[in-house]
Amino acid sequence: MKSLSLRNYWGLIFAVFILLFAAVLSVLVSEVSTSRLKEERGTALSNTAFQMKDRLDQYMWSRYSEIKTFGEIEELGLATTAEEKRATIELLQQQVPAFSWIGITDSAGSVIASTDALLEGLDLSQRPVYTEARKSDFIGDVHEALLLAELLPNPGGRDLEFVDISVPIVYPDGSFGGVVAAHLSWVWAEEVMNFVLHPLNGSENELEVFVLSSRDHRVILGPEEYLGNKLSIESYSLSRESSAGWVLEEWPDGKMYLTGYTGSETNWDYPGLEWTILVRQPEAVAFAAARDLGRLIILSGLASALLFAICGWLVAGRISRPLNDISLKAKAFRKGQQLSLPKNTGVREIEDLSNSLETLVATLVMTESDLVRMQDLAQRDPLTGLPNRIALEDAADRMMKKTQEKQEKLAFFYLDLDGFKKANDTLGHLAGDHVLQKVADRLMSELPHGAFISRIGGDEFVLLFPCSTLEDTSTRQLASRLIEQLSLPIKVDAGRVQLGCSIGISVYPDDAENLYTLLSYADAALYVSKENGKNQMTFYGDVASG
Repeated sequence: MKSLSLRNYWGLIFAVFILLFAAVLSVLVSEVSTSRLKEERGTALSNTAFQMKDRLDQYMWSRYSEIKTFGEIEELGLATTAEEKRATIELLQQQVPAFSWIGITDSAGSVIASTDALLEGLDLSQRPVYTEARKSDFIGDVHEALLLAELLPNPGGRDLEFVDISVPIVYPDGSFGGVVAAHLSWVWAEEVMNFVLHPLNGSENELEVFVLSSRDHRVILGPEEYLGNKLSIESYSLSRESSAGWVLEEWPDGKMYLTGYTGSETNWDYPGLEWTILVRQPEAVAFAAARDLGRLIILSGLASALLFAICGWLVAGRISRPLNDISLKAKAFRKGQQLSLPKNTGVREIEDLSNSLETLVATLVMTESDLVRMQDLAQRDPLTGLPNRIALEDAADRMMKKTQEKQEKLAFFYLDLDGFKKANDTLGHLAGDHVLQKVADRLMSELPHGAFISRIGGDEFVLLFPCSTLEDTSTRQLASRLIEQLSLPIKVDAGRVQLGCSIGISVYPDDAENLYTLLSYADAALYVSKENGKNQMTFYGDVASG
């Protein structure tokens, strides 16, 4: 058998080794990257389901509290006339149009006053809004309109659906005086769903939300073709066992979806309906980035392997004599010494090999720098340059650990710009982008030492601020400065913009120890700030204690 030349022998060895190494490395990197992307996407869907659940519960808690307050007003059952009662509940309906009907019954269950005088005189003594409210506060699940279907306006033409809320009227002597009952239009839930999905659901994301009744796991909110149907799928079963998570599963249409879910537990103090929220995304859409990344890594690895194999064949011609010298220097470099390969050996192939190895080291160093830069870009909001939600999670984890070690507290500021949507719609999205950039500059200029600011979407920002105690006035002073700065006029090319700023604040660890719970509490406090007139701050602790 004819033996191979040294050049061909080493070229073959280089080719086989590098091809195998590149293939194995490409597969390993692809698997790890794909697994991480799947985990991140599944967690994002689970967080969206949690946000939807929290918004629904927050809204129901607010409406329940309003009806509860009316039930506790002593005048409803004493000296006021039916006309006065009607005027009072019609005022509430004007303030909260989602109340399609509000009525007050006497102790026997007959309606004595109602909005627009609808159903007055009707006997409700056999209906759940009366029978259940005789026992305790009652919230009924979503159902179609019965008595009011022909009486209420219905411009959309769809079947009217309501959520019942009723509370007892108890006289000062402890006797039962009737109930305050309300039908809450289910249309508000679609508005909440659209509010949650709008910043997330571009044409390429294809996110869909499903709200399932706890009573019979039928779909009460979601795509038209699923409404009223029961869903017996893995994600629903998992939601009954754990509070939140995600799963890749097959749906009744035979297709695979990545599904995020959140269970029936609620953070709001009211007789909740324990709805289950599912957020699904087609598998092909959810994992498109993972597949593209895996394909890119494999192709890059194969191309690199081919390139290195050719280089190995080219530089292996006369490698035998200086091989020992190169080997020794390579070992020294591996131990941390500077790489210094022979330059003028009189052998062109060896010189080429030396140059190629040095170029390779420089490329690896440059690649490492590029990876660091790409990681920084992945954690930055491209519009304002502020850290994004990913960076917020890392910073919050780091700052909460540091706060715990120092036995201090960490304030979570949830900021929302008042009037931004109107300015954005009036002046255009480009001007809106410029406004957000100037807002970011003002926030950074007011950022105290040790604090952290991030933009988490739209006109919402989250600021983390270490404070020594809850009574620390620096927290309130910082919130006041932010409101003052963001209330100053902003000049852009398209015109002059006047905004405001509402802030909700939760405190770690007083209010909660979980990042997303703290954010939801701060968001709830923000909601109170807006309800109380905007351009102000509210602590969650004040809301919860109140």
